[in-house]
Amino acid sequence: MKQTIYKFLTAIYLISSVSAFAAEDNNPDKRISLGLNATEKVAFLTEMQQMLASIQGILIGMGEDDRQKIMNSARASGNKMARATPESIKQKLPPAFKALGGPTHMLFEELAIYAETDDMDMLAAFSGKLMQQCMNCHAMFKVD
Repeated sequence: MKQTIYKFLTAIYLISSVSAFAAEDNNPDKRISLGLNATEKVAFLTEMQQMLASIQGILIGMGEDDRQKIMNSARASGNKMARATPESIKQKLPPAFKALGGPTHMLFEELAIYAETDDMDMLAAFSGKLMQQCMNCHAMFKVD
């Protein structure tokens, strides 16, 4: 189990290293701006921070074999979060963002369900799938 978590964390590190290296390129940022105002930006980035905190809680829960922690962490970024997003933000989000965002919140919900009974290796693999959604979104969109 610890080896699986180690591999998962190593993969995240390598992906972030590649992203950091790519940022040094002189090419302009091709990501799509979400066009949020200052207030919306704070609310939106607070949601992103919660999603990262959920991933952290999920990983800690897997490491401690604490299924309740995994479930609680996953649910914090599930449908409840999506429904609480301010309407002004929802109206500005492009269809491509919604096509990634909605399923990502659903993956958090699925993970909470799987955490009830599935083995930790499966949960780690599913978390990797969830993180790929995050990577895809961050590669396509920016908040500036």
